[in-house]
Amino acid sequence: MTQKQKRLTRKQRRLAVIAGLGVVLVASGSFFAWAMRDQIMFFLSPSEIHERAVAVGTPIRLGGLVKENSCSRDGEAIDFVVTDGQTDMTVAYVGLMPDLFRSNQGVVVEGAMNADGTFKASSVLAKHDENYMPKAMVDELKARGEWGRDAAMAPVVDNDNCAARTLAQAVAAKGS
Repeated sequence: MTQKQKRLTRKQRRLAVIAGLGVVLVASGSFFAWAMRDQIMFFLSPSEIHERAVAVGTPIRLGGLVKENSCSRDGEAIDFVVTDGQTDMTVAYVGLMPDLFRSNQGVVVEGAMNADGTFKASSVLAKHDENYMPKAMVDELKARGEWGRDAAMAPVVDNDNCAARTLAQAVAAKGS
């Protein structure tokens, strides 16, 4: 071969550089996804937390439904139970609750497990409908016959001790 034939054209060099960068990008993305495989999730249900035996102090998100009339309040401190229909988990939180927080509503709670098996929450996110529920949980609820438009929009419980207080109600309760 002559020296002229061994030389790559400008177009071939550009394609080689692009192909090399593509390989590096795919490899680094695959490595990142593999390294983060246990951390990339919306939340764990109470059953999944018990199955995985999550270590005390590990930051996680707990998701499920607020069990009917499971709340107890002491000032800004509130204890309530999150359930997935199979397992219940007690949650302790100090702070203001979202307006949509009430019995039979979906909730995602960020925090960590305590040594006594309760969940210490740092924030509470109330979900307004089933659009935030993962497909696996929807399938599980359907299999148990607890899912449907009517079940997803659970009735408001009379005298619900979990219903969020408005600012006026919180001030009135604190003053009395």
